[in-house]
Amino acid sequence: MTPDETRLIRRCAEASRAAARRLAASDAATRTAALDAIALALEAREASVLAANAKDLEAAGAAGLSTAMQDRLRLDPARFAALVAAVRAVNALPDPLGGIEWQAPRADGLEIGRLRAPLGAIAMIYESRPNVTVDAAVLCLKSGNACVLRGGREAAHSNAALIEAVQAGLQSVGLPVDAAVLVPVFERAAIAELLKHDDCLALVIPRGGEGLIRHVAEVSRVPVIRHYKGVCHLYVEASADLDAALRLAIDGKCARPSACNALETLLVDTHVADAFLPRVGEALQARGVTLRACPRAQPLLPSATAATPEDWDAEYLDLVLAVKVIDGIDEALAHIAVHGSQHTEAIATQDDALAARFQREVDASAVMVNASTRFNDGGELGLGAEIGISTTKLHAYGPMGLESLTTLKWIVRGTGHTRVPVH
Repeated sequence: MTPDETRLIRRCAEASRAAARRLAASDAATRTAALDAIALALEAREASVLAANAKDLEAAGAAGLSTAMQDRLRLDPARFAALVAAVRAVNALPDPLGGIEWQAPRADGLEIGRLRAPLGAIAMIYESRPNVTVDAAVLCLKSGNACVLRGGREAAHSNAALIEAVQAGLQSVGLPVDAAVLVPVFERAAIAELLKHDDCLALVIPRGGEGLIRHVAEVSRVPVIRHYKGVCHLYVEASADLDAALRLAIDGKCARPSACNALETLLVDTHVADAFLPRVGEALQARGVTLRACPRAQPLLPSATAATPEDWDAEYLDLVLAVKVIDGIDEALAHIAVHGSQHTEAIATQDDALAARFQREVDASAVMVNASTRFNDGGELGLGAEIGISTTKLHAYGPMGLESLTTLKWIVRGTGHTRVPVH
């Protein structure tokens, strides 16, 4: 990195800190107007954004980026419409700031409460996924936070076109354009440089491959929300409705295999393996899925290759699925405890007691009963959009929406109260 780039990164951090103070003082009506304006600015720029994305996709293909990375990078009219819809969905949510949780007044009349407040300036470090540029900006703005966005080189044209629309919306309502600022330095060293500035930044949220997230966690002086990978399981329990379980397996693996909530391992109870595995194998093979099976599953899946120990920890992000036959819920829970990534786990069962036990004992940010792993998504869970999915528990767990971008501070109201009587 050059000295000029180092100074540029510092200016971005300082500008974001200053913008965060102004946003924290803004009212809900102004922030709502800003998001309305951002949605309109995006719609007015659809053609230019898609043209910019086409440049990025062409470069990605020439550079040999993986199919999963190219899928995450891609914007088309449907995805662009969903991006704009997400802005409006976030804007329709209640304002998260200013609410007070009052305790019962003390006997001496002192009033104590907790006030919901923004975090400050939030850094987003991400790869591909140009939608993150908009999702992160609008979630931060709605919750009174500023954001510093550092996307990957592979999405440079897309992100620049999108941030132009975001900043136009901010400017139109008199909010600082630095409330959403894009760092245009793509060397890996820029991440460490940005994350030195803990005097300016309150939080960093990395989104991307496991390598990127581990790098951010290693170099950051700023608190990090981690989401290393999504090794998501579906356990087909002995009492399961096998037709429903088949739908869950197909949706979980095939709907969007590059997503972090895609299904990566299928666990099938031995009591239903003979009936279920040939059906699911045929259905998945017809959709182009490669199966990697344990020795007990392989005879029932003629097209499968033998699973290796590494397959049980793999986040394929592709049309590949590991399959294992197990002996009951205890083995399912033990397997998930060792190989899960605290992202999303699902069970197909008609036994309410086992379903409750599974949800209670599995350690994951979302636990599904007779529902696809694909529902662990901010929009699907009613957040409008998400800024990321946390697989650590401080200070958020699972998809992070508006409330996750706020904190509670103590407020105390008295009438000259002192802790020690003053005579």
